Amino acid sequence: MDFIEELRWRGMLQDMMPGTEEQLRKEPTAGYIGFDPTAASLHIGNLATIMLLVHFQRAGHKPYALVGGATGMIGDPSGRSTERDFLSEETLRHNQEGIRAQLTRFLTFDDSANSAEMVNNYDWFKGISFLGFLREAGTHLTVNYMVAKDSVKKRLETGLSFTEFSYQLLQGYDFYWLYKNKGVRLQMGGSDQWGNITTGTELIRRKEGREEYQAFALTTPLITKADGTKFGKSAGGNIWLDPAMTSPYQFYQFWLNAADADCPRLIRVFTLLSREEIEELERQHNEAPHLRILQKAIAKEVTIRVHSQTGYDLAVKASEVLFGKATIDTLRTIQENEFDVIFEGVPQTNVSRADLEAAKDLIDLLAVATRGEIYSSKGEARRALAQNAVSINKQKSNETTALSDLEWLQNRYLVVSKGKKSHLIRLD
Repeated sequence: MDFIEELRWRGMLQDMMPGTEEQLRKEPTAGYIGFDPTAASLHIGNLATIMLLVHFQRAGHKPYALVGGATGMIGDPSGRSTERDFLSEETLRHNQEGIRAQLTRFLTFDDSANSAEMVNNYDWFKGISFLGFLREAGTHLTVNYMVAKDSVKKRLETGLSFTEFSYQLLQGYDFYWLYKNKGVRLQMGGSDQWGNITTGTELIRRKEGREEYQAFALTTPLITKADGTKFGKSAGGNIWLDPAMTSPYQFYQFWLNAADADCPRLIRVFTLLSREEIEELERQHNEAPHLRILQKAIAKEVTIRVHSQTGYDLAVKASEVLFGKATIDTLRTIQENEFDVIFEGVPQTNVSRADLEAAKDLIDLLAVATRGEIYSSKGEARRALAQNAVSINKQKSNETTALSDLEWLQNRYLVVSKGKKSHLIRLD
């Protein structure tokens, strides 16, 4: 597999320094991408660059993932209009461990020649004094060079602290340290990182006293939707890789709801499907767009990689229960610890056993025992049942349905469907 050619056909190559392609074809090469631990989890905005490392390793090269324990204390100004809030060391350590665990789902960490490795720039910055850093790095790059970077120029009008101004020098020193100590020759990242990455290649060139470049840079395009808006957020905010922050069901639904116009790019960037497989899926999708073949393929591939086969199966089951043609047999397969995941965001009502025993009939249960949270009155509940608009556990119910005939799932749950909307009753 040729790394650069793979990126080209997938639309994942933005810029690269002269000599990069020749270096990668000449020999197995070590390369890295940095991740700032500014949150407890990576999000799907990070996935495009993670996939760079995946393809890099699959092509036989050695990937390094740098967790910015030191630079995370400052925050990268690239693409931002305001300065980041500073995080405590304890928070940063917690975030670093979360990122480390997530990257193991994508990269192979073993004893092979191109095994992935993780490094933390706090390990080398913690022993450098301010004056020592100025001598090590500050003397080699001019202010003019640093100010010319887009990430700096765009902030000069609104204000840029010296802390953020120094970020590119810190990131440049990361590259130099990895070059000297780990033999890393390439830094990769999103296209907004081009200025910071080339600062590193320039620092290496000047510190090594060479005319030609010994280190290289490569970037991938930032992912945007077909309408030009930012990709990676939902109405609730970021889509995280941590299931505690974005459930497998929510994660799966995000990809399932992708617009048709976005899918050809998303399936190339975020899956490992081959060109032939993707082109065949596109052909099938174009013949029957309503089946959402591309969306389902993307959602399956990415959900399994991030959340495992079990997480994917649960997400599919949740989709069937909430939006599909699930039956009571499907509901019977839901384990007790899965109910909270599947019905997250669905209106829920707790009913005590005393209130259930006090209910005379189904109307009482739906309007009185549930304190009007499903139907506000007995009359409303009676009309809905008369109009055949109520299902209990995916089975149509009416006034004659006896409470004793209801099947409490896992002895605790009833799924009430009002038209297309679901409501979960939980027995305390």
